Amino acid sequence: MPLLKNGEIVADPWTALPEGAAPKGDVIVSLEQWQADREILRAHNGRLGLRLKSDQSPAELADDLDRFDLIALEFPRFGDGRAYSYARLLRERYGFTGELRAVGNVLRDQLLFMLRCGFDAFEIDGKASGQDAVAAWQDAVTEIAVFYQPTGDGRRTASALRRGVGNVEKGKAAAGTGEA
Repeated sequence: MPLLKNGEIVADPWTALPEGAAPKGDVIVSLEQWQADREILRAHNGRLGLRLKSDQSPAELADDLDRFDLIALEFPRFGDGRAYSYARLLRERYGFTGELRAVGNVLRDQLLFMLRCGFDAFEIDGKASGQDAVAAWQDAVTEIAVFYQPTGDGRRTASALRRGVGNVEKGKAAAGTGEA
């Protein structure tokens, strides 16, 4: 599947670690693998990523988050938005600064909202070409310029704009920068 970061298709240096295999390079493991092989994975020389299913809260491993350079949150279907909440928890409550990747049913209409919640990488359906994914990302991040809900992305809300207050400088571009 193509990987979209910063509005571009990029090579994915990460590989999913098969069950029972020895870790080599930068690997992504499931929560079950992490729980079963924690000591082996802690000793691993490469970078470590974690993939969480939509019913696996990051609160379950809050004390271990500093071990991971990437966390992939799964969107199993359009109507399951738990990964949005988990992304905000990871960024705003737990201070996770590594790559936050959206995987699974990642749709064009959700890209902007995923960005606002803290995602910075997206596995795009393999049926879409790289150029289609880039065009969709560019359209999505510029489609809406004013928001009512605050998030950790630094964009000022409609009420803050009306009052002339906020946490970002005026005049910065909104598209893809997380600022308004």
